[in-house]
Amino acid sequence: MAPAMPLPKYHQVYLVLRDQLAEGHFGAGRLPAELELVQQFGVARATVRKALERLQSEGLIDRRPGRGTVPRGAAASARPSIGQPSRLSGLLEDIVNMGLRTQVKVLACDVVSAPAPVAAMLALPARTRVQKAVRVRSGGQGPLSHITTWVPAELARQFGKRELARAPILLLLEGSGVRIGRAAQSISACPASAEVAAQLGVKRGSALLAVDRLVYDTDERPVQWLQGLYRPDRYQYQMQLSRVGGVAAKVWVSTELSAQFH
Repeated sequence: MAPAMPLPKYHQVYLVLRDQLAEGHFGAGRLPAELELVQQFGVARATVRKALERLQSEGLIDRRPGRGTVPRGAAASARPSIGQPSRLSGLLEDIVNMGLRTQVKVLACDVVSAPAPVAAMLALPARTRVQKAVRVRSGGQGPLSHITTWVPAELARQFGKRELARAPILLLLEGSGVRIGRAAQSISACPASAEVAAQLGVKRGSALLAVDRLVYDTDERPVQWLQGLYRPDRYQYQMQLSRVGGVAAKVWVSTELSAQFH
């Protein structure tokens, strides 16, 4: 099968707005104006217009002169119920914005037999074939993350090294027909190995943020395991917390999150 072309920027914007509409992000109100979306995503106005045209062709929005752009029908009322897997629209938006503001270097992309820990995380039989990709992402100040991703080979047939250099992997998965559902993530710290230290421009043994993220599709099937190492001086992970219960409640839940890159 010929490798798929990287997802164009308009399609990346379309995916984020589609997910926001599905979650009722805009309610019965208006979507941001075209110029606001241009600034938000850092793309050309023609790119935004093409994304909006696709949403309109699918019946998700209504665009009328003097009225702006508003959600239509099911899109306006499709806010998921409590307990329904998140569509990860906030995460996808962060990924798209990150992809447009940073550059990625693909160090390796190979199909290998899954090591035992990888097979266990992805709920696969031992030695199932998986795509292992290793990338370094850089911003204006230099390298900021060293990322290793593991994806079942059957889901990664349409993208390889070239596509991974041009588009975030979650968007490539969606472009391949995978419906992203939810993710389980943990954040800790670890010292930089000699290899990673050289790639990130830090001293060996320097403290790095370690992010493990297991992504599931809407059928609760694991579709990606990500192991990320981030320079703490160039990456910031923010969460908004809400207290559950009365004044004496001790339980807090996350409501919004964002990843900031420097």
